[in-house]
Amino acid sequence: MKRSLLVGAAFLAVLMGLQIASTLFKRKAAVEAAGMEAPVFEVDPMWPKPLPDHWILGMTVGVSVDSQDHVWIIHRTNTPERKEILATWTPPAGYCCLPAPPVLEFDQAGNLIGHWGGPGKGYDWPISNHGIFVDYKGNVWIGGNGNAGESMGANLKHDDEVLKFTQDGKFLLQIGHPDQSKGSNDIENLKGPAKMFVDPATNELYVGDGYGNKRVIVFDADTGKYKRHWGAYGHKPDDVDPGNYDPDAPPDQQFRNPVHCAQLASDGLLYVCDRSNDRIQVFKKDGTFVKEQFIAKKTRGDGSVWDIAFSKDPEQKYIYLADGSNEEVHILLRTTLQILTGFGDGGRQPGQFYAVHSIATDSKGNIYTAETYRGQRVQKFVFKGMAPVMKEHQGVLWPTTLAK
Repeated sequence: MKRSLLVGAAFLAVLMGLQIASTLFKRKAAVEAAGMEAPVFEVDPMWPKPLPDHWILGMTVGVSVDSQDHVWIIHRTNTPERKEILATWTPPAGYCCLPAPPVLEFDQAGNLIGHWGGPGKGYDWPISNHGIFVDYKGNVWIGGNGNAGESMGANLKHDDEVLKFTQDGKFLLQIGHPDQSKGSNDIENLKGPAKMFVDPATNELYVGDGYGNKRVIVFDADTGKYKRHWGAYGHKPDDVDPGNYDPDAPPDQQFRNPVHCAQLASDGLLYVCDRSNDRIQVFKKDGTFVKEQFIAKKTRGDGSVWDIAFSKDPEQKYIYLADGSNEEVHILLRTTLQILTGFGDGGRQPGQFYAVHSIATDSKGNIYTAETYRGQRVQKFVFKGMAPVMKEHQGVLWPTTLAK
């Protein structure tokens, strides 16, 4: 009797195993038949190379890639913990460490090849820098969210401006002035601008504005002349406090703070990160609303839609979305805004994230991410080709060669 029970249990286990294998095979076949492929990545744990001179990063709040595939980041020099920078104490309490300059440029190998930034003559450097973008002419744009929502302290000025520099840090243009914003319909000043993009076809600057205002605003990228602005669904923006985000309520008819990105695709569609509303909204260049998609809609607090970048195929078929609350990069099909898969997890090891804030791609299809709060770093994810989608959440993309 006992032997019969064991044989029966073994047979049942084999049968269940066959059923599971059959289910997985059918799912794989269905995925492949539907053509559901997505880009595949591995983290490069050796990129970038260590910084010189005992330099360290603070909250790293922007990443951009220029036409030479150089990687630019911006971080907040005033945000390392006090005991991270003993060399700055008076008198010095140790020889390590010092905040790196705010703007850093790396080559493809991860070597630091340029650095600059900070207060200077003729412009107002942000109290709290936020976002960096290198445009098609090679100019470097910087925003700031200082004192947005009074978060930086009552005695500090608001960052109501964006700045434009050459790649070696020469000042070129300022749009807006600190502490001058009159709200989301002010056409001269910004309020907590988060991220910028310059359209090569029209030389227009699009700004996700931002932490204090609730709009997209467009300027001439050479003169700073105002062109147009709009809020969610193309409405005229207002500054009424909507209260706490409720994922079960009808969709908000206005953006929430922060309007965290405004990224233009090659086909002329503008993708806007309505971060705390957990959604992407898509517009034509004139502000006409096209569609929207919610991402991890139950996410409260910091929201799920932090930043986006596009894949480097001619059609920009995929969107890479940085979700700093759920510590994941989602991969979306751009035509439908459907989530195909995603990678990452919470933590401090390579391939993990703490507040993945900004994202960019290079010409080879590699992804670069920057982390704020105590994440304080930039990471590189190497493009490894295409593969059928098999998992909604891939977890940490540790290199296969190192895992052996």
